[in-house]
Amino acid sequence: MPTAHVMKYFNRVFRCGKLYRNVNLPSLGLDGSDQPFILSICRNPGISQDQLSKDIYIDKSAVARRVAALEKNGYVRRESDPDDKRVLRVFPTEKAIAVRPAIWEANDRWNELITEGLTDEEKEKLEEMLIKVMTNAMRWADENERL
Repeated sequence: MPTAHVMKYFNRVFRCGKLYRNVNLPSLGLDGSDQPFILSICRNPGISQDQLSKDIYIDKSAVARRVAALEKNGYVRRESDPDDKRVLRVFPTEKAIAVRPAIWEANDRWNELITEGLTDEEKEKLEEMLIKVMTNAMRWADENERL
């Protein structure tokens, strides 16, 4: 298989995963795009919007828009950094912390769905290969500072 087709498969799995989250997270007031934000902010309370952009590989303007929406919906709060007023720090609210288990559960169910029919050995090999692919992609993004 030519490697040029690999992106087609990644893109399709990504889009289907987003649709899955849209169906399984709306009762929480979240959509398929919110999950990486909530999880990263909960893991790193007080993270700057700039660092959040780098951590989840999403451009700064999209991060600012998504964080503003999450703030409006009560999932996060933003504060200016006391040492540099230009830097916005993002903190999870109790509401964000409370939805993490539902997000983890939805992610686990999605992982089970997309690996259905694979043996445990195939799942391990797939994860190893995807980690290599992800590492290569992240290296390029980090070297080219595209965020």
